Amino acid sequence: MTSYKKIEVLLEDHSSQKWCLPLKEDVFTTFLEKGNPVAHKIFGEGSLFSPLLFGKFFDPSDAFPLWEFDADVLLSNLYGSSEKRTVDWFQTDADYVLKAELPETGKNSIQVCVEKGEVVEISGQWRQQQESRTKDWRGSNWWEHGYVRRIELPDDADWRNMEACVTDDTLLEIRVPKSPVNCIPP
Repeated sequence: MTSYKKIEVLLEDHSSQKWCLPLKEDVFTTFLEKGNPVAHKIFGEGSLFSPLLFGKFFDPSDAFPLWEFDADVLLSNLYGSSEKRTVDWFQTDADYVLKAELPETGKNSIQVCVEKGEVVEISGQWRQQQESRTKDWRGSNWWEHGYVRRIELPDDADWRNMEACVTDDTLLEIRVPKSPVNCIPP
């Protein structure tokens, strides 16, 4: 039986220190070489949260103009014809849609936020921080504790009406309606 859970989309996230430490390619390589299997599931090839998702290293905490690219073209180097796609995005006449498999990290802690109406941020925590509980895990070596993908919203996105849901704790779907066209009669 399929389980469907709607996720609250936070329309303003006021954490000023989040993602303040950029993830560099050499740091990421060293981190993955530690051999943590959960980290490999989260940041592995083809994952929405992988810094290598777009064919070259790209810090997932930097916003990416996803909907300016065709998924088949941008991800062509990652997927052969027989491989299952774990990330897809497209647009219809009414919506922008993102679908992605979530990494299996035990408890699903996925969070979707919209920042200043310009960026949608998908993040979650996969390991509890052992330092002070008051320190935000996103402000330090965030990749050791969580994951993120930040995506620029198109100019015509109706971000206030965005919807997000998770199916079977493994498939994330985000729908961003397009703003109605303001037609002025002749």
